[in-house]
Amino acid sequence: MHRRVRIIGFQWLIAASCVLAISGCSTQKNTAQSRWWHSFNARYNTYFNGSQAFIEGNLEKEKGNKDNYTELIPLYMVGNKQSRDIGKSQYDHTIEKCEKAIHQHSIKAKPEWDNSKRKTPKDREWLGRREYNPFIWKAWLLMGKAQFQKGAFDEAAATFSYMTRLYQTQPLMNGLARAWLAKCYTELGWKYDAEDVIRNMSRDSMDFRAVKDWDYTYANYYIRQGDYQKAVPYLRKVIKHERRNIQRAREWFLMGQIQKLLGDRDEAYRAFGKVAGCHPPYELQFNARIAQTEVAASNNSRQMIGKLRRMAASDNNTEYLDQVYYAIGNIHMTQRDTTEAIAAYEKGCRRSTRNGIEKGVLLLTLGNIYWAKDMFADAQRCYGEAIGLLDKERTDYEELSRRSRILDELVPYTNTIQLQDSLLALAAMPEAERNKAIDRVINELKKKEKEEQYALLEQETITANADMNLNPTISTPSATSGGWYFYNPTAVSQGKASFQRQWGKRENIDNWQRINQTVISLDSDTKESSEGMDIQEKAIASTDSMATNPHQREYYLAQIPFTAEQQAACHDLLKDALLHAGIILKDKMDNLRLCEKHLGRLTKDYPDYEHLDEAWYHLYLLYLRQGDNLKADNCLTHLKANHPNSEWTTLLTDPYYVENAKFGEHIEDSLYATTYEAFKDSRADVVKANTALSEKQFPQGSNRAKFLFIDGLSRLNDGDGDGCMSRLQEVVERFPESEVSPLAGMIIKGVKEGRRLHGGKFDIGDVWTMRSITLTHDSTSVDTLSTERNQQFLFMLVYQPDSVSENQLLFELARYNFTNFLVRNFELQIDEDNGLHRMMVSGFLSYDEATQYARQLYASNQMKEMLKQCRSLIISNANLALIGRQFSYDEYQQFYEKEFAPMQISKERLLLIPENMEQPDIEEMDTIDEQEEQDEFMPQKSQQPQQQVKDFDFGDDFW
Repeated sequence: MHRRVRIIGFQWLIAASCVLAISGCSTQKNTAQSRWWHSFNARYNTYFNGSQAFIEGNLEKEKGNKDNYTELIPLYMVGNKQSRDIGKSQYDHTIEKCEKAIHQHSIKAKPEWDNSKRKTPKDREWLGRREYNPFIWKAWLLMGKAQFQKGAFDEAAATFSYMTRLYQTQPLMNGLARAWLAKCYTELGWKYDAEDVIRNMSRDSMDFRAVKDWDYTYANYYIRQGDYQKAVPYLRKVIKHERRNIQRAREWFLMGQIQKLLGDRDEAYRAFGKVAGCHPPYELQFNARIAQTEVAASNNSRQMIGKLRRMAASDNNTEYLDQVYYAIGNIHMTQRDTTEAIAAYEKGCRRSTRNGIEKGVLLLTLGNIYWAKDMFADAQRCYGEAIGLLDKERTDYEELSRRSRILDELVPYTNTIQLQDSLLALAAMPEAERNKAIDRVINELKKKEKEEQYALLEQETITANADMNLNPTISTPSATSGGWYFYNPTAVSQGKASFQRQWGKRENIDNWQRINQTVISLDSDTKESSEGMDIQEKAIASTDSMATNPHQREYYLAQIPFTAEQQAACHDLLKDALLHAGIILKDKMDNLRLCEKHLGRLTKDYPDYEHLDEAWYHLYLLYLRQGDNLKADNCLTHLKANHPNSEWTTLLTDPYYVENAKFGEHIEDSLYATTYEAFKDSRADVVKANTALSEKQFPQGSNRAKFLFIDGLSRLNDGDGDGCMSRLQEVVERFPESEVSPLAGMIIKGVKEGRRLHGGKFDIGDVWTMRSITLTHDSTSVDTLSTERNQQFLFMLVYQPDSVSENQLLFELARYNFTNFLVRNFELQIDEDNGLHRMMVSGFLSYDEATQYARQLYASNQMKEMLKQCRSLIISNANLALIGRQFSYDEYQQFYEKEFAPMQISKERLLLIPENMEQPDIEEMDTIDEQEEQDEFMPQKSQQPQQQVKDFDFGDDFW
């Protein structure tokens, strides 16, 4: 009995001691006991769970990452945009745990100090610290790493930047934070910021424990800057530091790529050979072997090609045949054997099974060869398929897209020229020779069909074997990528290719599926179908045959123009194709040699062509560009003698032609600006005169559509509705790509639906008063602004994209939010609205919270300076949907000043309350003096929009 009493008493004593210990370990106290207690809890509770999630996220990213071996692979897997979101949920969990550890266990209270005791430099450093939990720095570092690995480089930069200030006096923590900060800047592309961090670090002493991280930082920085000579020694150190085999294999492959770029093929060969020793996945090992053959081919090309052909014969490499034949083609190109290179590239295209980036690079290379050889139809085919397989972030993607657009316009004309020439030549042949030519075409067709059948059978066999040998759950795109469909670049590229095969090439716009891209259906669109056909379709339609079997001679004989009428139709097609092909070759491709060939043939063979004056005009411009003034003068003389009334003759004989040619763009811009101002001032006579002058001097000017549009609206103001409609119709028909064409089309459509035209003044450039034109009213739509204050609000910065440094503003705002609101997680998002960019901070539960945030933000002088060029709004999610549609920004400003500005704001510091806690009832809380608050913080409406408001406010750009 006594023993039991003693045991119970001892248990109570232990419990009481624990309670006393815990109560003495508050973060508000800084003692050895509290520091140990919070260090222990941070390490083995929240931090441990976060670190495990971080490891799992890294493993998931390592497993799902897919590098593009046709380009320089990144040092960090997160550098692959396709792999960036892999492991995101694990990294988010890590960030959550680290934030919790910091929030619960951070000790910022100063320790007690005996003032009678003398302070050493070490003591002063200790007392000057801003964080006293000896373990919490690891939580900061891990959180920043997790943000980095999930691709949130701006958030990670804010974390590491704060960490450098928090641990300014501690070399290890500060050095690690600065190393990772430089990595973030490098990945963001902020060259000078990264350079500044690196330069400052080189001047300071570096803790030996941070050297490893700095080796990675230097290697990554110099690689991204293209300074490969400096990158090599640091990359060698990185490889020595690396403990993961897959990552070490990637680093050796990267080393081989860099050595190849530096021209050291022997070192590149050795580096690629090191990859296999790391036992990487087969794809990486295979690409290393491919790369080895390419760098070794300069001395023994035949041997390397033989090795590649043996690789192509292996069943293990069936999936990578496009890369094998791409490497073979590259070797042939180094030997200047273009014919064999083309054959290898074409075979790689035919036997490709993945339809991924590798095939896209192969097609791009092949298309470039065809472009250089003036084989435009083949180049169009290659570019058209490659554009759906390659990433838009490639440096050469813009040029690829430009060439593809030009060829889409040119090839129908060049194909027409080739087809009509062939048909006319066949018609002139003797019958026996003609039949032999047709038989050759039939044999080629049969051979091509047999190859296609073989390729299809081979593809079906590969697919069947894959279905039999692989687990279906593993072979799905989502599983192989480690997650969602869009994480798998192969699946995405196959989807792009499939889309193109079904729908053809389409611009990346919302209404891609619409046949007529204008907003109205014009009468010209309803003409007979032959007028809507392109040149190639016209050619086929003109030579249609009753025979339907392309394996018979009759099919081809029926298309040959034997009669004079049929041959005349062929020549008509040839004339039109020669003219348009010549213009495109001159103006868009700068291929003056082919242009001269086409236009010269047109003027020589078809002197009766109705548009021959235009051909002579373009020949005149061509010879001027070549510097052949004698031939140019001959063209002008011919125009004066044979086409005196032509608009082109009038243009060239204008006494101001030389001045217009040199300064016409500036003169026309100036004329348009004057005309626009006259339109806003209702000076219709000036608008009419300047429009006529534009038609005379600048009929092909870039502002011609705008002149017509303004002239039409000016006529409307004078009561000439028919004249207005005529001008707007001309804009839509002649200039469908103009920026005013959609607006003109919407007006025409509204009139056709029975709406009445009204005159008036407006300013096209005033985006703050702009809103969408609603031609039909939806009775179910909400068209009134809400005054509800207890709902989701956001703080929004609206600005012209070229008026601010958007990336810098995003970074500073993210850093400001993170350092000032640890218990709240505000999200940042940027979208576009009618040419404006809107940076939105969301996560506010009420109007009061958003207003308190805005006041605190503008209380920071640094942030206030950055926000000068931005217009700020506090707006609910419900009202945001109406801005730019039913209501303009200025109209919302008026509504805000009337309804929200007079509201009394709670003086409770709402932003210090976590989101998951119950918010206090705003209506029942004490409020502060309205006038005092508004005078100090709220924006003042300026009488002059261009004049900045003085004193302390949100700035003139708030509204």
